[in-house]
Amino acid sequence: MPLFDPITSPQNPRIKNLLKLQQKSSERRAQGLTIIEGLRELTIARGAGIEVAALFVCSELAGAGRQQQLRELVANSVTDWFEVSKAVFEKVAYREGSDGVLALVKPPLLTLEQLPLPAAPLLLVLEAVEKPGNLGAILRTADAAQATAVVVCDPRTDLFNPNAIRSSIGCSFTVPTVATTRAELLAWCRKHGIRTYAAALTEQAVAYTTCNFRGPTALVMGTEADGLTPELRQACDHTIIIPMRGAIDSLNVSTATAILTFEAVRQRENQVPAS
Repeated sequence: MPLFDPITSPQNPRIKNLLKLQQKSSERRAQGLTIIEGLRELTIARGAGIEVAALFVCSELAGAGRQQQLRELVANSVTDWFEVSKAVFEKVAYREGSDGVLALVKPPLLTLEQLPLPAAPLLLVLEAVEKPGNLGAILRTADAAQATAVVVCDPRTDLFNPNAIRSSIGCSFTVPTVATTRAELLAWCRKHGIRTYAAALTEQAVAYTTCNFRGPTALVMGTEADGLTPELRQACDHTIIIPMRGAIDSLNVSTATAILTFEAVRQRENQVPAS
């Protein structure tokens, strides 16, 4: 792989560009790139077929063993390798205790029509998600449950925000993820016979345990601050709740999504075979 002179100045143009990509979604969109920090996350992304455009490695932090793993990880690919001093790396690292590995990758950009659908898809739908940490946690749930896809309607953060990738521990790349609009999602679900279940605190809502999630299903979640918009909630086929037994009336959206998702998984694993 190509090697370059070590980068020892924070004024280096490549370092300045890394900071732009970290901080601005507009730059990530314009360049078609995002950042993965950490060998574990990068290994998961590579396992999902993601190509690495460039590596920025701090030998002092990464150590010989981790660097050898990196070389094996990107073997037979055209990947630029930049050695970065510890002082400079600490300026571009976006988490504490970094392992000295940072990669530039081209994320996959899918549309709804490109999603491969099994006979009974299980979709996790998020409306206007704005916290990368919540998005990352939900992607981890989707990966663990082997959900068909995560669909984000009218997102307020881009799907491959570096902090979302970090929170997902790389599952941003193992789960098909699509950004779309509310109208497009609803039309697409109707076209494919996918039943939509809006999680919302309303008088009409029924307990999630009374619902049948064995067929084509979309679990539709809103933001913690505002919940679902009335337009999306009313357009869904069903409204469901997770009954609360204490003083609070709701859960963190990533926790609620996990509960609903694994109820769907439980039901699907316990289907009675057709006679």
